[in-house]
Amino acid sequence: MRILATITRPTTGTVTWNGTDIVARPEPLRRVLGYLPQDFGVYPNLGAGEFLRYLAAVKGLTARSARERVDELLELVNLTDTGSRPVGTFSGGMRQRVGIAQALLGDPELLVVDEPTVGLDPEERMRFRNLLGDLANDRIVILSTHIVSDIEAIADDIAILAAGELRRRGTPEELLRSADGRVWEATVPVDVVPEIRQRATITRTVRTTQGVRVRAVAETPPMPGARPVEPDLEDAYVDAVHSPTAPAGVTG
Repeated sequence: MRILATITRPTTGTVTWNGTDIVARPEPLRRVLGYLPQDFGVYPNLGAGEFLRYLAAVKGLTARSARERVDELLELVNLTDTGSRPVGTFSGGMRQRVGIAQALLGDPELLVVDEPTVGLDPEERMRFRNLLGDLANDRIVILSTHIVSDIEAIADDIAILAAGELRRRGTPEELLRSADGRVWEATVPVDVVPEIRQRATITRTVRTTQGVRVRAVAETPPMPGARPVEPDLEDAYVDAVHSPTAPAGVTG
């Protein structure tokens, strides 16, 4: 993500924006880029509005333009009523909304967001996902996350990376089809679970009165009585990461 944001130079390979190599010529991308890093630093004693106006001035906005744009963004991220509070008193979700606001100061065509929901509670995560979904209506949003629920409702193009390699890429529907026929469920005695882990990747377990309901990803049924079930995106992710090869037509 730092390479896409033109902060880190790639050791190999190229990245292009509208046909322009962003390593050799980063300026065309930087003019249309908004970036929210995973660790977003703030001045804790400044109010959100004051902090954003300071960043707007750094970006070259006039005082009047900065005031107008910051007011728009505070409303967009639902911080108008708390814009004068010191950012240091904000919750994690509120601080991330300030981060999105600063990334949008220049009304970017491309918004790069790196692990934005780490450390947020479930309600804040849901609110942040909805905000990103709305922002994606009129711009490109590239989001990195290890939390599958962050993307399953809003992403239309998903790339799965493992150990620095692109394992699969496609629409949510394509990724689900790639794992079809390799996801299994069965209820087994609790002492059988360690054996199943030797033969398959377990994605979840649920205790029941009959034992443990196990959901696992494997080429063939990994446990007695296993029945095939429809994959979800978490299953597709696990299958992509642990599969020795990626299905043709999905990797790109």
